[in-house]
Amino acid sequence: MTESWLNKVNWSDDGLVPAIAQDAVTGRVLMVAWMDRDALKRTVETGEAIYWSRSRKKLWHKGEESGHVQKVKEIRLDCDADVILMQIEQSGGIACHTGRESCFYSKLENGEWISTDAVLKNPDEIYKK
Repeated sequence: MTESWLNKVNWSDDGLVPAIAQDAVTGRVLMVAWMDRDALKRTVETGEAIYWSRSRKKLWHKGEESGHVQKVKEIRLDCDADVILMQIEQSGGIACHTGRESCFYSKLENGEWISTDAVLKNPDEIYKK
């Protein structure tokens, strides 16, 4: 397979594109991260989500520490070609580093952020540093 499909992505000036991970069964948005060209290419090659960590300045294979790998079922590109949407199967049911199913567990109610999702696993048990 040629890599011409990668050229269709409207990469930002810093070579990144936002990537949304959505549960392929429930449709719930689990997380948003960043991908560079290599991350997207490797995601396609491996069938597992690989992102670019802006804080660590390196590729990040989702689940490399936690074991919560994301199996990619489908990849879509939005109409402006500047956002990736991935339908994924989340191993372990936990996408968030806080031990929750989704990173979007805070809901705005009456001017306050309310935590709506329970912690499924203590992060100290997930990340053994």
